[in-house]
Amino acid sequence: MKKKKQLSDTSFLLMVTVGLFILMYAAGMIVFADKGFAKPQMFLNLFISNAGLIVISCGLTLVMITGGIDISVGSVTGLVAMASAYQMEVNGSGAYTALALSLLIGLAFGVVQGYLIAYLDIQPFIITLAGLFFGRGMTAVISKEMISVKNETFLAWAKYKIYLPVGTTNKRGVFQPAYIYPTVIVALLVLIAVAVMLKYTRFGRRLYALGGNQQSALMMGLNVRRTKFYAYTLNGFLVGLGGFLFFLNSCAGFVEQAKGLEMDAISASVIGGTLLSGGVGNPVGTLFGVLIKGAISSLITTQGTLSSWWVRIALSSLLCFFIVLQSVIASRKKKSM
Repeated sequence: MKKKKQLSDTSFLLMVTVGLFILMYAAGMIVFADKGFAKPQMFLNLFISNAGLIVISCGLTLVMITGGIDISVGSVTGLVAMASAYQMEVNGSGAYTALALSLLIGLAFGVVQGYLIAYLDIQPFIITLAGLFFGRGMTAVISKEMISVKNETFLAWAKYKIYLPVGTTNKRGVFQPAYIYPTVIVALLVLIAVAVMLKYTRFGRRLYALGGNQQSALMMGLNVRRTKFYAYTLNGFLVGLGGFLFFLNSCAGFVEQAKGLEMDAISASVIGGTLLSGGVGNPVGTLFGVLIKGAISSLITTQGTLSSWWVRIALSSLLCFFIVLQSVIASRKKKSM
């Protein structure tokens, strides 16, 4: 009975998130129909612009389900981009080497932070705050100047378009197909893999058990420390991969890159229905949280007169709303127990 109620809460949060996105995007299609907001490419651009954020947010969702947090993801993304750009343009390495380096950097952060949090019982906020400063500092150590990538293989990856059988017809009557980049395919495959892992594997059930009640998980014989360590390690790997996808969009590395990305990822996870207290979360909801962030950005850009800071204002307002909603759900649970 208790499990059924928890599932209904998860479904309710997901329903609110999906409904909000549909309402927001439908309003944009009506208000900005003359500016092309209703075109299929405009919708696909939400995925293209946020492919890296989708992967990073999925990793962060895993950590948040356990009741943890990782605020270093933005700095790690910036470090991944700068290190990869430096490796290709200064050291003359190939794109595959840069990809391997990106995954290695993310994995290293995940392993170190995961070990300190899981086995030394240090607060996740403190450890990942240190990771935030370390990552940003190392980015500046590598280079204080912007490094633009000219590697042919990398640029071929970044510019390769996958055309879809949908699109629009221009004024001359020529059909223009909509397209996506390979980064979108990778992001969606990661999303599906994480969703399947959480729902159908023993490790996924352990993550939910750990976030729901750590003491109960210990009494059931769950290896809490190892589970927590694996969650942060997997999160680090996904941040490395997501950072490389982010890098494919910018094709350059610079010190201030991905600044504030950690707040976008946390907001997407919370808006997507992941409880800050742990035990509840869904990568599909996280996807819609990212799409809501992208839709807000597109609406403000299409409107044309509002400052880009309104994206942060709107996102923070939504974050507050969902935190309050989660608090109401949590208090209702306590009363029913």
